[in-house]
Amino acid sequence: MVRSLLLGSGLFSAVLKDLLAAEASPLAPKAPHFPGTAKRVIFIYLSGGMSHVDSFDPKPKLGEYQRDGKTAENGRKVMGSPWEAWPRGESGIEITDLFPNLAECADDLCVIRTMRGDHNDHFQATLGIHTGSVTFKRPSVGSWVTYGLGTENQNLPCYVVLAPEMPYCGSQVWSSDFLPGVYSGTRIVSGPEPVPDLNRRAPSAEMQKLELSLLDRFNRKHERAHPGDPMLDARIKSYETAFGMQMTMPKVLDLSKESDATLQLYGMERGATAGFGWQCLVARRMIEQGVRFVELIDVGSSNNWDAHGDIHTHGPLAKKIDKPVAGLLADLKGRGLLKDTLVVFTTEFGRSPGPEGTMGRGHYNRAFSSWLAGGGVKGGVAYGKTDDFGFRILENECHVHDFHATILHCLGFDHTKLTFRHAGRDYRLTDVAGRVVKEILA
Repeated sequence: MVRSLLLGSGLFSAVLKDLLAAEASPLAPKAPHFPGTAKRVIFIYLSGGMSHVDSFDPKPKLGEYQRDGKTAENGRKVMGSPWEAWPRGESGIEITDLFPNLAECADDLCVIRTMRGDHNDHFQATLGIHTGSVTFKRPSVGSWVTYGLGTENQNLPCYVVLAPEMPYCGSQVWSSDFLPGVYSGTRIVSGPEPVPDLNRRAPSAEMQKLELSLLDRFNRKHERAHPGDPMLDARIKSYETAFGMQMTMPKVLDLSKESDATLQLYGMERGATAGFGWQCLVARRMIEQGVRFVELIDVGSSNNWDAHGDIHTHGPLAKKIDKPVAGLLADLKGRGLLKDTLVVFTTEFGRSPGPEGTMGRGHYNRAFSSWLAGGGVKGGVAYGKTDDFGFRILENECHVHDFHATILHCLGFDHTKLTFRHAGRDYRLTDVAGRVVKEILA
């Protein structure tokens, strides 16, 4: 049909060129295994380990036992939460006052209270929640998603990480590892220059085109001498993306046309270029422009949620993100984007129900909480059950591999078939495990 319509037309060569270019690009949009309920992901990561018993899995008995001087099973000491918990929304999900604004979004949240990871140290657990592996370097979940789906906008990175500070593991958190380098995350920081060196340095646009054209000729010549080099392919693609970003990224980062009501929703002041509200609003603008996977990291590898000394340090950290994340959910919902955008809210592990020192809590990977919203998951659901103290999972455990399998399923992927051959075997995000938690799917 295309041949009969266009063969005699001057349009044929242009259409053919575009089709071939799209086919040749590793970032061209791709169809998943089946129609997914989500087209994109906003992945919110709290570095350091948010306490589940002080947020989305409250345990009143902790306070009762502490007041009465009682201990839990095996003589373990317990410590109550300084934040009260209440049933929220029509669904009645119990959420503490640590997140008062998010608590008002309870009917949009699918809270998973029975998350379990494979390691109790920050570095390994951070790798686990991002890559599925706590022992070896592996591609991040964002890299797997963009490898499977490609991107809808060739002028922007397919995978963006908004991280003012470096988390545990550094850039490995968003690395593509053995996947082609084009699927690595592009880090953007807050401040007056979120993307360094984005502005054109050449004296004119014409001069820049000439310089880039010459550079591209040398790159292609070098590529012919070294065929199949994935790092070289990634480097060439990065120059192409950078050129496109010069035209597109400034518009995405320009918040001047956002209404006062929208800024207020995110808890932002006009002109601000930092803060978690800025990160959330930029994330919304990114997905509107076709970015497939956006990760938001609130703090880095220090001064984070690692509340060994005092659980009260959760208070100011939660205050910084509570209103912006609730605003993001409301904004996505109001624009009709939440239905096909999967919002993920997680940490690397929880905190111990018992005290560490006087007022702190230790690392705890055997049970912790995360939540999902939009993108085909049920809202107003609390999945899984832990014991009266938050020590043990009683029913419906959700391992990190299950969590990843469910995210991929929402995007239209059979997690066992989204693979890449490396070093003689087929690898996948979920290693050799994982099940889709179908009970939480809408």
